[in-house]
Amino acid sequence: MTPMPKEPIKIIANNRKARYNYFIDDQFEAGMVLKGTEVKALRMGRCNLKDAYARIENGEIFLYQAHIGEYPFAYYGNHKPLRVRKLLMHKREINRLFGKVNEKGLSLIPLKVYFKNGKAKITLGLARGKRKYDKRATIRDRAEKRNLDRQRRHYGVK
Repeated sequence: MTPMPKEPIKIIANNRKARYNYFIDDQFEAGMVLKGTEVKALRMGRCNLKDAYARIENGEIFLYQAHIGEYPFAYYGNHKPLRVRKLLMHKREINRLFGKVNEKGLSLIPLKVYFKNGKAKITLGLARGKRKYDKRATIRDRAEKRNLDRQRRHYGVK
């Protein structure tokens, strides 16, 4: 009997501003505790992580300001779009994150939300904030890379 092929990862939302505003030191995967209408809304792609962040409280991780839009076909019992959601991680991972966040002044920023084997997952980044000159350098590097790629295409170099 052959094993069933694994379902590919379906990305729902990316936090593109996170890489611009923060240096991402490390990444962690966590599960999410969701209501039924939230899962259905996620499957429709109704998620925004722009201002979202995670915080550790009493040995548990919670996700704040993550907007999961209401499910339009729910008759009653729809969820609140900005409610606080609990994240699921192993206790030792939470303790390790707690030490890093408190000691070094790092933040937990959600990077992407996706479905993996039918379960909603979120990738959290351990992030340090960028200063204004760091952001300018990022923009400058991106522009230089774009110009180099354009010149390579023009001259036929790969």
